Order: sequence, then C-alpha cells, then structure tokens
Amino acid sequence: MSLSRRTLSRLAAAVGAAAALGTALPAFAADPRVKFVTSEGDFVIEVYPDKAPKTVENFLQYVKDKHYDGTIFHRVIKSFMVQGGGFDKDYKEKPTRASVIHEGRQALAKGLKNVTGTVAMARTNDPHSATSQFFINVVDNARLDPVALPAGDPVTFEFQGQVHKDIPRQNVVNHPALFGYTVFGKVVSGMDTVEKIRNTPTGPGGPFPTDAPQKMVVIESATLLK
Repeated sequence: MSLSRRTLSRLAAAVGAAAALGTALPAFAADPRVKFVTSEGDFVIEVYPDKAPKTVENFLQYVKDKHYDGTIFHRVIKSFMVQGGGFDKDYKEKPTRASVIHEGRQALAKGLKNVTGTVAMARTNDPHSATSQFFINVVDNARLDPVALPAGDPVTFEFQGQVHKDIPRQNVVNHPALFGYTVFGKVVSGMDTVEKIRNTPTGPGGPFPTDAPQKMVVIESATLLK
C-alpha cells in the first residue's frame, strides 16, 4: 500500500506537532534520593515528599547540613531494624533542630508501611518527638504502622491483634500508642549493605547496655543525589 504526498505531509505535520507538544510538557520530578556511604558499604534511600512532606523536608535538611556525616548506627536488632543518625563515634548525641510533626497516618493512607527496606523516623513515646534519628526495617513490622481510625463516633478498630469496639473517638484519636511510626522512604539500592549492618554482632556500647554494634558502623557521608 502506497501513501499519497498529501497523506505523508499530514503525517509529518502530526508527528511534528506531537514532538513540539512533548517538549512543551514539564518533566515529572523524580523523588529525591540520598546516598549513604558507611564503613560497611553504601546504600541509597529514596524519599517521598508527596506522602510525608514535613518529615522528608526535615530529613533532607539534616542531610544538607551534613548532620549525618560521622554518626553511627547505634542500635541494631537483627529481627527488627537498624537505627542511626543521632550519635557520633564517641557516643555523644548530636544537637538537633526542633522535632517534626508526626505524619504516620497520612503516609499510611498513601501506601507507606513498615515493611522490609522502608525507612521511618525514630522517636520517643511522644509521637511528635522525631528529630534526626531514623531506622531501616529489616523485616516486616506491621506493629509499627499507625492505626487508621475509621470515620464516625464511636469507632471500632483493631490494635495489636485485638478488636476494640465502639470506643468514643475522643478517647483514642490522640492516644500515643496508636500513632505508630512515620515511614517516609525506602532503600532502593545497597540492601546488601543494610544486611551487613543487620548481621553485625551487638552488645553494650556507650550508654547502651545492649544492641550496639561491637564493630562500630559509621556513616561516613550522606549526600543528596537529586
């Protein structure tokens, strides 16, 4: 089958218009990535500002400030997670900025859960106390996920395997135990390095009676890639 000159001309015009349209469209912004260089190897974390915006902003500011450079993974539990970002090689806690508001439920609603390889903010019993410390889940830790309360009042929900029925909303909406931990990213390369950290022998170290790596795991640098 042959095409007339008019048809070919129209096709060329259509292709040219499509190309022009393509160049006019803005490129989709990629999610930021941070490369960690450690004494056990490298890994890269991808973070999601569309799912946990304040948490990601907080984390990336610490990266830009070089806060993580020279810190250690001070808490390693093989069946749970690896935690770092708060202490230097002398086990001195580094100064931090003000804590960040908890965004766990928001992130959960957008699909972020505490599963293997995801990264979440460490905190105290106060849900809104996270500063610089983070942890990487090395197993699926569903018990760390926030409890998503259904609409209405009273509410019925499941928590730690038990169903709680017809509870007044005001009694639970701000209960610290139901906030869980905010997931804001995941390891996208170098999970083998995380596994090395996970499997390092642990014991006492600095102020910690247990769970401190006996061979110190140092974050040599954390750099924003894009």
